[in-house]
Amino acid sequence: MKASEQFKSAIENYLSTLAQSDAVFAPNLAKASKNIESCLHYIFAEVKKTGLCAFDNQEIYDMAVKYYTDDTIGTPAPITCKAVVDKPAETDLFSQPEIPTPPVQYAVPAPAPAKQNVKPVQTTLALFDL
Repeated sequence: MKASEQFKSAIENYLSTLAQSDAVFAPNLAKASKNIESCLHYIFAEVKKTGLCAFDNQEIYDMAVKYYTDDTIGTPAPITCKAVVDKPAETDLFSQPEIPTPPVQYAVPAPAPAKQNVKPVQTTLALFDL
């Protein structure tokens, strides 16, 4: 499997930025036994194990870091798959994000209670009741 150049460059950029800012990780990236192609095959194998089809960027980056830091990981076998890199939508200061509207629900009126023949109770006294 040959990963897209966009996916490959995203992983390489993250790893090189991490190596520049983290002195502990830098020697791991320079290991002769590790390379970017094997790293991509490792990521694809880990994704396949999960059975899921969508991941957060940081989850994928963490898999790449694990590949370079874990010496027990050998050269993984290539996997046939497709990786898609999704760019986040550009923010616009003058528009608001679409808020999903809840589905319209119509209330069915409750049936009117059945009228009963009840005589009203007289609580006041009339002039003739005295």
